[in-house]
This record gives sequence, C-alpha cells and structure tokens, in this order.
Amino acid sequence: MRMTELLGLGIAVIFILGARLALGEDEGIVSRAIRQPIPDKLVVLTFDDSSRSHHGIVRPILKEYGFGATFFITEGFDFPINKDDYLTWAQIRELHDDGFEIGNHTRNHLGINHRTLSCLDDELDGIAEGCAAQGIPAPVTFAWPGNANTEEAFALLHQRGILFARRGGAPEYPYDEGRGFAYEPGKDHPLLLPSAGDARPKWTLPDLIRAVEQARDGRIAILQFHGAPDTAHDWVSTGEQSFRSYMKYLKIEGYRVIALRDLQEYVDPAVTPEDYKAVIESRKKSVEAEAVETTSEK
Repeated sequence: MRMTELLGLGIAVIFILGARLALGEDEGIVSRAIRQPIPDKLVVLTFDDSSRSHHGIVRPILKEYGFGATFFITEGFDFPINKDDYLTWAQIRELHDDGFEIGNHTRNHLGINHRTLSCLDDELDGIAEGCAAQGIPAPVTFAWPGNANTEEAFALLHQRGILFARRGGAPEYPYDEGRGFAYEPGKDHPLLLPSAGDARPKWTLPDLIRAVEQARDGRIAILQFHGAPDTAHDWVSTGEQSFRSYMKYLKIEGYRVIALRDLQEYVDPAVTPEDYKAVIESRKKSVEAEAVETTSEK
C-alpha cells in the first residue's frame, strides 16, 4: 500500500474515532442529565408579561383540565398603573395559591445582553421582592424578556438560584414565525431552553400540534404564550376561543402539562453540555435544508 493511501486511511480512522468519541461524550452527558425516563407527550406551559387574562381566563381553564403552568411576572410596561391589562399582585398570589409556578421575567421587562447585564441583579430583585411580600417563594425559573439572551448572564442566574430559563424559538427560526424546537436534555443548556412554539394571533390548531408533536423520544415541548387575550400587546395575543381549543386538544390527546420548575423531576439542571451551541447550529442547518427542499418542490 502506498504511503499516501496509508496516510489517507490514517486520517479516516482518526476522523471516525473522533466522531465516535464525541458521540459517546454527548450520550454520556445526556444520560447524566436525565434523572428518570422522559415520557412522550410531556409539555411545559408558560405565560409571559403578567397579562390580566392569566387570572380571569387562563387560570380557570387550566384548573378545569388539571394542567400545571408557569406565569412569568414582570412589572414592566405600565403594570403599576394599568390594571385593565395587567395582573395585581393579589391575583398573582392567587395563581401561586392554586399551585401554579411564579417565575421571574425581570422588573422592567429588560432585554438582557452584554450592555444591560449589570442591571440584571436589580431586575431579578424587583420580582423576587414582590413575591416575598406576597409570601410566594423566590422564583427558580426565568424567561428571557423579548427572548434576548446572553451566556454572560448564566453565572448570575445560577447564583440567584435559577434552575431553568426559557428562551424563544430563535435563532433556529425567525422570531416572527413563532416556531421552534423541543428541549433536548443534555444538549440544550438548562438556562437557554427553546420554545417549541411561541403562540401568535395567526396561530391555528395545526401550529400547536406541530409544536407539541415534537414531545417524544426524550424531547420536551415548551410552549410560550402571552395573554389569552393579551389586551396590551396584540401582536402576541391568543384569542380566548383559540386558547380553549389548544388546551382541549392537549387534554383529549393525553398530554401531561407541567410547570417549568417541574422539569426537576426528569432533568438535573446542574448538568450542562460542553457546547450548547452545537445543537442550535445543527437545528439551524436542518431548517435551512428544509427551506431548500421546499423551494425546489415549488
């Protein structure tokens, strides 16, 4: 065998061994991250921005179906003076008393990036203090306001006792589409969990189904809603009847619907992937390939 052939064979062997080693490392992290087998049809339900409809409309529907949920509270916008569109702290306390989770969405709905990172501690305090005044435990989950995020905030979130943090469907999908991927424990960072679906006014039942059908083979579908309806932010509003139909579908189809904090039952938030960006890049490539295939079929 020629030297060049031997060299080529050696490179191929190294490549294969490297790929197998990387795959083994990924599988090891995934196995460590999972505390118990994740059932198919596991959905996490989340609501942002302290909409008044969370208490008057969403709450009774969730109680009827026995669903868990996380309500991410902010005092941003004109929350302090506008009680036509936003919750009162007494209503937030009632949500807690009903067994729903109260999560942190920052005091001022501040998008977190490298320029605003220095404000994050105070922003978290604003909601934690409001919770404490109502006898609500300090939040252990966080939703990135405006779905802006930065890994520079991970250390502080961890210090503040945040176990899980939810983002939107971007960058895998454009923000405006309201689409996303299901959470893959051991591959996604616990402080950067993707939304499988981010409900919008143009959503219909097939959009919900596309999101939650991803909840299989160890993946968990996290849904992001705002108000139902959201009378202050119509671009992210979900109509009451549409919301009722979505929840009815989840119940009829046998989905287990939980709060974000309840992921602790299945996932160890202390286990983080060595490269959380790898799964994001892989998904982006799959979206690009899907777009090319769709275009070629037209």
